[in-house]
Amino acid sequence: MNMFNDLTIATGADGGTGTKASIASGFGGASQTYDSASRLQKTMGDTMLSRIPDAFKAESILDLGCGTGWFTRKLATRYPAACVTGADLSPGMLAQAEAATEFRGVNWLNADAEQLPLADESVDLVFSNLMVQWSQKPEAVLAECSRVLRPGGLLVMSTLVDGTLRELKQAWAKADPGQAHVNRFVPAEQWRSLTSAVLAGSALDLAPIRLRYETPMALNRELKHLGAVFKGEERRRTATAPGRFRAMCRAYPGVRSGQVFATYEAGWLSWQKPIAG
Repeated sequence: MNMFNDLTIATGADGGTGTKASIASGFGGASQTYDSASRLQKTMGDTMLSRIPDAFKAESILDLGCGTGWFTRKLATRYPAACVTGADLSPGMLAQAEAATEFRGVNWLNADAEQLPLADESVDLVFSNLMVQWSQKPEAVLAECSRVLRPGGLLVMSTLVDGTLRELKQAWAKADPGQAHVNRFVPAEQWRSLTSAVLAGSALDLAPIRLRYETPMALNRELKHLGAVFKGEERRRTATAPGRFRAMCRAYPGVRSGQVFATYEAGWLSWQKPIAG
């Protein structure tokens, strides 16, 4: 694969992703390198785990968008008596997850988060880490989470909002004016309105996460290893020229001082399904 391909984390809420098949293929192709590059995913997922109350009991757990199963295994360890299912759109990710998992109580499910093949009110806990931003219909994903949760069940979900990768966007604007290289992310208030409309009473916490990189190319490599490929319709159909990439690196904020950071505007959603009565 050409090292100068344009890479970034994409969001579907503004219609900017590719097809589901291309998303699944992109992640599947990165299944061998994903865990070594997933600093952000591990940080955000650990935050979600810490926010699940110690007293919360779960007999059935769904890790939605489980990827390589990193947090599926953590959930299985925390809830050893529960039936834990890791679901993902990418068969390649699921194959990697299954190969790395020794727990007998874990099931793997190739599924579309917008149309889950699970019964109504069959799950106590839905855990979904940095998956929903890939969906073209996030409201459908939220509705499916609500449908499969039992009354009293808990949803914890993370996503990214507008402002993510702002440094990369700024650098590309200088290096290649007028050409999109970084997908747009949904503004926080738009995401908050959506979640409130679908999941009444839900809570959304926002906080920036800044990760340091040796160089802008190190950021590019990490995104490549995640399989997070820019799929906007306005992208070039050919690989970006090396000269443009070098210009982006020179324009990246802080590069001359050796302080290269990328900002991720993180959002954590939590919602407990009401008990009727």
